Amino acid sequence: MDSKPHYQLFIDGAWTEGCEGQTMASQNPATGQDWATFACASEADVERAVGAARRMLNDPTWRDMTQTQRGKLLYRLADLIEENAAELGRIETTDSGKLLAETASQTAYVGDYYRYYAGLADKIEGAVLPIDKPDMHVFTRREPIGVVVAIVPWNAQMFLTATKLGPALAAGCTVVLKASEIAPAPMLAFAQLIEKAGFPAGVVSVITGDAENCAIPLTRHADVDRIAFTGGPETARHVVRNSAENFAVTTLELGGKSPILVFEDADLESAANGLIAGNFGASGQSCVAGTRGLVHRSVLDAVASKIEEKMRGVVIGDPLDARTQIGPLCTAAQISKIEDTLAAACADGATIRFGGSALDRSGNYMAPTLVECSDANTETLKVEMFGPVMSLLPFDTEEEAIAIANSTPFGLGSGVFTQNVARAHRVSARLKAGICWVNTYRAISPIAPFGGYDQSGYGREAGLEAIQDYTRSKTTWISTSDSPMANPFVMR
Repeated sequence: MDSKPHYQLFIDGAWTEGCEGQTMASQNPATGQDWATFACASEADVERAVGAARRMLNDPTWRDMTQTQRGKLLYRLADLIEENAAELGRIETTDSGKLLAETASQTAYVGDYYRYYAGLADKIEGAVLPIDKPDMHVFTRREPIGVVVAIVPWNAQMFLTATKLGPALAAGCTVVLKASEIAPAPMLAFAQLIEKAGFPAGVVSVITGDAENCAIPLTRHADVDRIAFTGGPETARHVVRNSAENFAVTTLELGGKSPILVFEDADLESAANGLIAGNFGASGQSCVAGTRGLVHRSVLDAVASKIEEKMRGVVIGDPLDARTQIGPLCTAAQISKIEDTLAAACADGATIRFGGSALDRSGNYMAPTLVECSDANTETLKVEMFGPVMSLLPFDTEEEAIAIANSTPFGLGSGVFTQNVARAHRVSARLKAGICWVNTYRAISPIAPFGGYDQSGYGREAGLEAIQDYTRSKTTWISTSDSPMANPFVMR
């Protein structure tokens, strides 16, 4: 008897199989074995989910709910997430290979994202305008943008869902959440908490499936008003093309090749830890991974030695084990891409200081790897590998470091390590990236906007400005004159 757990779709307040009975198996990256199955949506399921979201925009149970009441629902959801963080973390770790230490703690922390937007729900304000016509009273109000499609990848599901779902629900929108077909189990489990929190049926649906049957009909659906997408650039191009069918407002949070600049006056202990966090944290499976380590030539050897020393005792193993520091990669395809990229880098003269190959064990394990580069065109400095590979490149001047850092089509994260406050301000201001960490790396908060430049996407998630992206402004004009309206053939 098959004892594998099975996860259903959550559509219009009901747990359901896909209309066409489609299912997929999900693999445990730590073992390489299938551990669960899940239902996949068809175009008919997409229609049900979007239809429910459209209906609920005009349903009094959601439409007429006060902004304060919406906030209370979000507070309830935040509490449920914290209460169930350990179990959701266990599911995510089993499904994606990410460390339980991170998935459980990150899940608990995203509760604060929902609390942040819960508090903002009744702070969405319009304004009375000081109009230049004395017989007119003119005001604005912010209204929900409508049906939102939120598309999240597998690598930081709870966080990336919170940055979309929190502001969307606070604004009064309805949402169809599309989880990645790679490791979707935690999102389908999370839907249970949405139901338990008490959101009216149809306000949030959670589905997954492949591109042809799910993602394409979802992103081009005529009733979709906004698309919030996190994923790869190639998929994003398809999303943008599909959105031309419905003119949906689109925001994109994509990949990166983030630089970390280490200057000669940096605290080298802190710099080494920052480079390790930016490259080996989450086994390198992070969109803000600082995979271009630009280090002043005078301290390069010292920094590399510190990193090598720190990584010598690193624990690689079962991501469910609290002692593990680096777990498996989510898919075997990632390892193949890394190996090909490393081979190209070595052919161009790069040197592998440690690591460089897959580990001889069950599962998708890649050895943490340090590559020393002599040329900014080295392949590992250009390709987003999504794995534990750090590349170091020397520089001689501040101007050179900035030029190399900005010589990329991406612009998501960046880091600067220096004890010179003036340099910290000067360099961070010139880096073409949506985020800059100084003397730290990979820190997040619901208060701080998150997003990139150029091919790293557009729009911002988290922070005050994000909630405005889920509303539209309506202007209302009221004549206060007792006289009849003037000449209808002349604009006032």
